[in-house]
Amino acid sequence: MLELSGVEAGYGSVRVLKGVSLRVGPGEAVALIGANGAGKTTTLRVVHGLLEPSAGQVRFRGSTLAGVPTEARVALGMGHVPEGRQVFSRLTVRENLRLGAYTRRDAAGVREDLERVLEVFPRLRERLRQKGGTLSGGEQQMLAMGRALMGRPSLLLLDEPSMGLAPLVVEQIFRVIAEIHRAGTAVLLVEQNAYLALELCSRAYVLTTGSVVAEGAARDLLVREEIRAAYLGG
Repeated sequence: MLELSGVEAGYGSVRVLKGVSLRVGPGEAVALIGANGAGKTTTLRVVHGLLEPSAGQVRFRGSTLAGVPTEARVALGMGHVPEGRQVFSRLTVRENLRLGAYTRRDAAGVREDLERVLEVFPRLRERLRQKGGTLSGGEQQMLAMGRALMGRPSLLLLDEPSMGLAPLVVEQIFRVIAEIHRAGTAVLLVEQNAYLALELCSRAYVLTTGSVVAEGAARDLLVREEIRAAYLGG
């Protein structure tokens, strides 16, 4: 479904990604782990068209994404839950969710998906008329995820969904991610809690200073001594 081949990217003269290659199959859940500054968020920005690579190729469903803008990638079936949630603080919860479906023209389907999102996140139903900026951190994360789901993605990009959240909220968020995956949506997960990410996903890549230094089945990476020492607390 998604394939990166030799991708290089950065900001100005700063080279962040140095030949990153990875793939996500249809319906697969894949983790991308690494220390802060390793290039994980930059990888997702390249995938979603927020940053153009200086070299290499990104392919989605067999077609290159070179020159394809972000809004077109959403229409192709790519959803993105960015780091820090980035909800529209002055818009209501309902308006934020509706914006997630801005590329769609099937009004009945949008209504159905809105109801489905509210079933997944009942707290949002209670907050429909509330401004996004007044929600708690956990509620904003639910809103960001719900907004992405309103685009009916076949691939969901998640950037640090547990960041800054209480343990009980993190547990709820990851339970929802698992349900989304079981329903058939492919997931590329960037997550600071490497243990949670490896428990959820079937495969993983380890990124260090812009390069993939390890990859494989998540269960195998969980028991590798160097991975445990670096990312799982020994």
